[in-house]
Amino acid sequence: MGADFLLTVREALKRSPFAGARLMAGAGGLDRQIRWVHILEISTLENLIYGGEMILATGVGFNLDTAHSVRYMEKLIQQNAACLCIEIGPYFHAVPEELRELADRCGFPLILLPHSIRFVDITQDLHSLIINRHHRTLRELESISREFHRLTLTANGTLNVLKLLHKSTSTQLIYRPLNGTPVCYPPLTADKQDQLLASTDACFKEQEAAPSAGADTVPKPYFAAGSQIVLQSIGVLNQNWAYLALICHREPVEFDYLLLDSAALSIAQELLRTRYMEERKLFSENLWVDELLNNRLTDEKQVKAMLGPSLNRYAELYIRVCLIEIGNLHDESLQLQETDAETIRYHLSLLLRSIFEKHGFRLFLTMKNNRLAAIAVDKKNSGKAKARLQSALDALGSLRADDKLRDLKLAVGVGKAYSSLSQVYMSHREAVQALALHSCFRKPALFYEDLGVFQLLALNDTETLRQFVRSYLGAVLDYDQAKGSDLLTTLRIFLDHDGSKQVAAQKLFIVRQSLYYRLEKLKELLGEDFMVPETRLAISVALRAHQMLPPDRSDHIPNRIKNPSG
Repeated sequence: MGADFLLTVREALKRSPFAGARLMAGAGGLDRQIRWVHILEISTLENLIYGGEMILATGVGFNLDTAHSVRYMEKLIQQNAACLCIEIGPYFHAVPEELRELADRCGFPLILLPHSIRFVDITQDLHSLIINRHHRTLRELESISREFHRLTLTANGTLNVLKLLHKSTSTQLIYRPLNGTPVCYPPLTADKQDQLLASTDACFKEQEAAPSAGADTVPKPYFAAGSQIVLQSIGVLNQNWAYLALICHREPVEFDYLLLDSAALSIAQELLRTRYMEERKLFSENLWVDELLNNRLTDEKQVKAMLGPSLNRYAELYIRVCLIEIGNLHDESLQLQETDAETIRYHLSLLLRSIFEKHGFRLFLTMKNNRLAAIAVDKKNSGKAKARLQSALDALGSLRADDKLRDLKLAVGVGKAYSSLSQVYMSHREAVQALALHSCFRKPALFYEDLGVFQLLALNDTETLRQFVRSYLGAVLDYDQAKGSDLLTTLRIFLDHDGSKQVAAQKLFIVRQSLYYRLEKLKELLGEDFMVPETRLAISVALRAHQMLPPDRSDHIPNRIKNPSG
């Protein structure tokens, strides 16, 4: 249908302003498309045309020089002009044989116009025709796009979209979900389908590997299997879920690209709508996930049956629990209604599932208030699972590009990996502890095994921790509170850098003499031997514990032991 709106050289020559015009050479290019008409007399034309122009010239720039004329036409051909129309008159009397040969060899129409034909008549006639056809194209495109959207609301919506796209473009189509069965329309034999799928998959990998050219760039066609292939990614939530391939034996036109983009957008909307429905269904069906996380479901065979056959083939599983907390879901600044908050939770879970699937993990999710609990099972059952999981969590940075999730503040805690489903509750407990320490580490995602001594400090005995902190740091805390100083930070940085005075001074942005004064004061408060290994270790642990306790509580406990080393 799009080809009906094109203006070709052949059609233009049949119009009344071209009465008396003669085609001198280049008959093989009569089906070239004319996008615009342009009068061009100079040879420095590289930046003056875009391609597809009918060039009108009087020959004044040829200087009656055959070599110059040939170079002029060669440049037009290189810039993909549609044709060259030269007026027979005072500046150009006859066509050199070299021009004829070049035009015939390149299939570039060379047309002679009698002096009686006015350029203004040609431009007015063809420009009016081109603009009117473009307007009709836009109306047709709008009508088909509306029909695409309507079809996605029917049964077999994607297939119906493919049927309409085929009817509108007369091309072979392939819908290729990244996880699912490909659909070819019109249907093909098994051998032909396999051949085309191999070609389109190779083109898609090449397109994925290429740097992004921007959203407004028309995708370039690929040449494979004797056809031209145009690929359109179907992206949802900043993830590629599928691609749509248009295979044709002719040159794709702008109408094809626009329809392909519209069809892909309609299919993306149907995919998102379907995934939302599936996500809600999964949450209602996966009530057992909460039971497993809290160690109320201990029958391993029963749980494996719930995981599905795809994971039962592994003798040993790699399982971690990830807790994702939305810290500001109920903040007044977001001005969210309860229905909005629920939509955000489902939207986030849908995005998480998509990201984790891409990195080789199957997710089983449960949701409570502002927290998502995810059991991540490694589908690849291979090495580097933690690195892939870290990559999946890092990909949550793509939330910044999502309008619904852009302003959310997320904290992630990850439990240790286990191979038995009966140990999932342990990973969940560890994820809770890691999440509780999120503010101490200031990292987007915190793995339990990376907590170090914080694993001990996370034990639920706050009173003992308070006393421990006070025992080793009470004198410094009291001094800082009384003097308005920050010796505690000096102590922490000094110990964190193995007692290096040079590095500590650099980190504190002070001269070394100032650091010496502070260290002398610390010796006075903590004792001369505060750098003895045992005392230093205890002070380092107390510093970590102090990070976990609210300052208004840990800093005001009665000072029972001022100097533990004394």
